[in-house]
Amino acid sequence: MSELKGAAIFAQSGGPTAVINASAAGVITEALKADAITHVYGSAHGVRGMLDDVIYDMSKEDARELELLTTTPSSALGSARYKLKNFEDDDTDYVKLLSLFRKYNIRYMFFNGGNDSMDTCSKVSRYLKSVDYECRVFGVPKTIDNDLWGTDHCPGYGSAAKYIVTSCMEIALDAKVYDTGMVIVIEIMGRNAGWLTAASALASYKGLGPDLIYLPELPFDVDKFLGEVDSTYKAHGNVIVAVSEGLRDANGVYVPEMNYTNLAQDSFGHTQLGGAASVLGNLVKQSMKVKVRPIEFSLLQRCAAHCASKTDVDEAFLAGQLAVKHALDGKSGYMVGFERAPGADYVMNTTLLDVNEVANKEKTVPRDWINEAGNGMKQQFIDYALPLIQGESRIATEGGLPRFAKLKKIRA
Repeated sequence: MSELKGAAIFAQSGGPTAVINASAAGVITEALKADAITHVYGSAHGVRGMLDDVIYDMSKEDARELELLTTTPSSALGSARYKLKNFEDDDTDYVKLLSLFRKYNIRYMFFNGGNDSMDTCSKVSRYLKSVDYECRVFGVPKTIDNDLWGTDHCPGYGSAAKYIVTSCMEIALDAKVYDTGMVIVIEIMGRNAGWLTAASALASYKGLGPDLIYLPELPFDVDKFLGEVDSTYKAHGNVIVAVSEGLRDANGVYVPEMNYTNLAQDSFGHTQLGGAASVLGNLVKQSMKVKVRPIEFSLLQRCAAHCASKTDVDEAFLAGQLAVKHALDGKSGYMVGFERAPGADYVMNTTLLDVNEVANKEKTVPRDWINEAGNGMKQQFIDYALPLIQGESRIATEGGLPRFAKLKKIRA
């Protein structure tokens, strides 16, 4: 295959994580080394920066700051939740994108995100082919929800899981110091896939975790929930419950909506969740007349770089690095994925997944990894998740506080 010379552009999209910038570092540093890539640009706020011509010249950044990206949480270039229409129906945005690509001679596009971001990759890749504009488009996986189809796990999940496990263990120690009973309801992110909430089972595996765990993979029954909390309280005097924010009953009603709350939606039509712990905590308090403390991890679980998994950081960087290498080799329309080798030892290989296949598909927790009662996890999940939280990520510090990357963001 003939060498394709031109500029590369990188964008971040969707919810931030503790390691999304590690992928950025992988893409940017690898692209800057490539002879075929003439310029390396970063797009402000995902695809919006491309549409509005707000892009940064990444070659103007200090090497030290690019290195610090590896342990800097959140999205250094900014993120967005912007849904492209199908170009067959409305090509307005695509015409703008093509104009920008021609202006800067962009021939490589790297898009870092989750399900909706892979949808963007798929649409842009197909459109550019339809107008015969040669550009290699690559998806770089990212999501704490761990729900991208086709890959063993997603960068971002291991670090968020480690934060959840650690926090649950600390909460368990805090909750048991008093001589009076209490029920704690912990709300963890997860709309349709309960991978993050399931991670709390690793704390239980260490003897300091939730007594009950409820995932959105199964219909949620309020009466069953109250009965199980009550029986656990009578047996132990304290109860810790972990629930996914996306819990809904057999009719599809989210727990917060049971409180007669109309939930807003984002541009992709996703219901904006939050409040499940508060609603369930009130129900427990009314039913059992005991002390209840609802806890919502909220944004804290997404960007806890101080508790990041070294395995996660390294794999996130690798995903970005390999996306560039595969694109230079002539591949396009793929996402870097992870494939676990069989055996007791954790050995992870990489693979390429068609973004058209990945886009808008969700990988949920297998039913046979959830216990029969639907309120806890089996050993299969422990064996799956435990290797993903291994290793300690070392963050640079100044004056006892984290030293995160400070990009200059010089406009191209």
